[in-house]
Amino acid sequence: MKNVLEINHPLIQHKLALLRDKHTEPKEFRELVEELSMLLAYEVFRNLPSMEVEVETPLARTTVRMVNGKKIALFPILRAGLVMANGILRLIPNALVGHLGIYRDSETLSPVPYYYKLPEHLDEKESIVLDPMLATGGSATYAVKVLKEQGARNIKFVCIIAAPEGVNTLFQAHPDVLVYTASVDQYLNSHGYIVPGLGDAGDRLFGTK
Repeated sequence: MKNVLEINHPLIQHKLALLRDKHTEPKEFRELVEELSMLLAYEVFRNLPSMEVEVETPLARTTVRMVNGKKIALFPILRAGLVMANGILRLIPNALVGHLGIYRDSETLSPVPYYYKLPEHLDEKESIVLDPMLATGGSATYAVKVLKEQGARNIKFVCIIAAPEGVNTLFQAHPDVLVYTASVDQYLNSHGYIVPGLGDAGDRLFGTK
């Protein structure tokens, strides 16, 4: 799959194993999602542009390189994507955050949008869409469509687990969007859940059913 970067770092795989365990409680689950998001972000932002600035150390003035956080926009898909955004904001606290409200109809498995609030001038920013699960690909595809309609040109999709079906759906609609994930799992079951997966990420994050 040309549009996927599956990141197999040992620390990522270790934390993913803990995340999959059905006995992991919501508090630890949230912490693991934040930690995984930070680890994935290192790869997502590997080629992030930086600028030279001058600082004064205790010994001398010197030129260093820093990133402009305001050139980065995070777009968590509500609600599960919010925890991923929290993790990345710990690394890049000046990143802008837009919100995309999309849920999946339980019968048709189609995306149902209900809210979005986006920063301005998306054409000048690196846009990162966040959702722990890329399952059918419907919500991801719709989210990218919304961002492109608002001017975004440089878009990446970051998830913790992806299904081949979702990856293919996103690629067919938006072949320019690269997917970063800790794992491409086996398949979707008849209810649209990723197998082996980790269950419903939103429910496990927030203790709901």
